[in-house]
Amino acid sequence: MTGQVTDRKFANTLARGLDVLRAFRASDNGLTHAQIADRTGLPKPTISRLTYTLCELGYLSHGGRNDRFRLGPAAIVLGSVASVSVGFVDMVSDDMQRLADATGTLALISVRDSDRMMLVRTWRPATASAIWLEPGHRIPVHGSSSGMAYLAALDDERFASMSPDEDMQIFRQKGYDQLLARGFVITPDVTRYASTVNAVSVPYYANEFGEAVAFTCGGTPDALPRKRMQNDVGPALHALVKELENRTGCAPALCRRG
Repeated sequence: MTGQVTDRKFANTLARGLDVLRAFRASDNGLTHAQIADRTGLPKPTISRLTYTLCELGYLSHGGRNDRFRLGPAAIVLGSVASVSVGFVDMVSDDMQRLADATGTLALISVRDSDRMMLVRTWRPATASAIWLEPGHRIPVHGSSSGMAYLAALDDERFASMSPDEDMQIFRQKGYDQLLARGFVITPDVTRYASTVNAVSVPYYANEFGEAVAFTCGGTPDALPRKRMQNDVGPALHALVKELENRTGCAPALCRRG
């Protein structure tokens, strides 16, 4: 969020400070002011004031003049509390790793972050040596299978609050139709945000968030062709989410849609 919100109840300074914290990724070895400005779209003088305040509060740490900024102890404690409160992630972790190993795909859970889906947990196949997408990475809502699964399960009121255009409405409806027909979604080629990634997703209604998250398996088109997504990986992912719903007593995500 880099724009100025005019709602009088909205604290723009707080939102910008949170934008700075969200700029950090798991693989970062610290960030400079310039890198934070590049990732947030905020001007450098604003970044300087925000990083100073966040350091004073313990949400960022900074060793010296030429050192990079890193997440501080307050941010780490907040993240630890959040991870403990979201029990379904740990509950399904072993199953997601087994699915990643069995299918040779990157298995992941993502949540909506404004107009993006943010990866909050990933499971890489044990046989994969390359670094794949990591927690903190963001992909578009419109054009990704994760986004399609999320939108398809989103209630009408929340969807309307996103001020969706006609393309977004069509995208959501196609996802809904796929979920009804087979329990998982695959983004049509014409709306896929990246031609180098194939992915299949299933929504799960997370009571902790009060809305759906997306369970996804993805890979390159060569490793994960459409036929394999439809016949093997999609059904396996759907079965995993269905089992999680049974274990948590949670109703299917589509049942929550108004």
